[in-house]
Amino acid sequence: MCQNRGVAYIEPGVVEVQSIEYPKLALGNRKCHHGVILQIVSTNICGSDQHMVRGRTTAPAGLVLGHEITGLVIEAGSDVEFIKEGDLVSVPFNIACGRCRNCKVGQTGICLNVNPGRAGAAYGYVDMGGWVGGQAEYVMVPYADFNLLKFPDKDQAMAKIRDLTLLSDIFPTGYHGAVTAGVGPGSIVYVAGAGPVGLACAVSCHLLGAAVVIVGDMIPERLEQAKSFGCEVIDLRKDASLADQIAEIIGVPEVDSAVDCVGFEAHGHGSESGTEQPATVLNAAMTITRAGGAIGIPGLYVTGDPGASTEAAKKGNLNIRFGLGWAKSHSFYTGQCPVMKYHRQLMNAILYDKVQIAKAVNVEVISLDKAPKGYQDFDKGAAKKFVIDPHGLIPN
Repeated sequence: MCQNRGVAYIEPGVVEVQSIEYPKLALGNRKCHHGVILQIVSTNICGSDQHMVRGRTTAPAGLVLGHEITGLVIEAGSDVEFIKEGDLVSVPFNIACGRCRNCKVGQTGICLNVNPGRAGAAYGYVDMGGWVGGQAEYVMVPYADFNLLKFPDKDQAMAKIRDLTLLSDIFPTGYHGAVTAGVGPGSIVYVAGAGPVGLACAVSCHLLGAAVVIVGDMIPERLEQAKSFGCEVIDLRKDASLADQIAEIIGVPEVDSAVDCVGFEAHGHGSESGTEQPATVLNAAMTITRAGGAIGIPGLYVTGDPGASTEAAKKGNLNIRFGLGWAKSHSFYTGQCPVMKYHRQLMNAILYDKVQIAKAVNVEVISLDKAPKGYQDFDKGAAKKFVIDPHGLIPN
């Protein structure tokens, strides 16, 4: 009998590495001929996972976590034509059928056929279809021909695996935030949040040709990480307004584009930095984005937050100053990143040395058994991106 272990959410603040069922090529009671089983090469801890582990979602106890997956194909279903055993592949965190209306136009983040509860699905995530997560030794991936990105040269990919592992989520997500905010050559951009997605977004802004990338956060170590690759930074604990601090950098109190890489657990700025205010980032973004500018919102917002401070916020209702955004003709872009829209191009940027994303987000490789400590350190604000190596396959 093949064995498998995975990281399971137990209760707020607690995850455990447990023995879990070895994956099967099955969906319920029927065979999944279009799926593959992967031996996990790398699987990352995401800020979205941390929301669940903090108890800020309705995630059930026992949920196997993990949606950022890179793996080696060890078994393929009979209907899989183009992915072969032995292929090294990146798995988009979006699970998509490739056959529905949304998938056919590239909206793979809101596939209509993979989640009975709503549009869109992901591995190991609350309300996202019940799919088993990939912070494990092995995992099953459906619709393999459509979903998987095969690396063209396995040895070359393993040499850059610390970078390529980020293609499953945070690099495309950060890039998506920048693209939807209209970032391009000469743009001046404000990125809210210097966690891994915010840092990936800042890198993406540089890749897209931005003239100035300003990153705001409250954790000095994360701001130092942003400075390490050429960003201007703002310490949001300071009493000066965000607009005034932006003006100190570029001479005017506004930017062309803003990207919210924080989401619903945002805190107030300045003297209110210790209090949770979930609408802070969105309201600040409207304040400092020029008339006619755009705001990308890859940061997670939820429809159910049992840990919220108000009854309205528990249902995802936030006190947003939408009239300001309307008056300034802002464009807003929300929702999950459709990873497949970007991951092949970003893979090439990595393979041809146009970007060093692992260095920018400060990847640290850990074993599966050290995943619980990785969650603890990440929750404390560590300026790192934790990458789990379940089988010891990542070269030093």
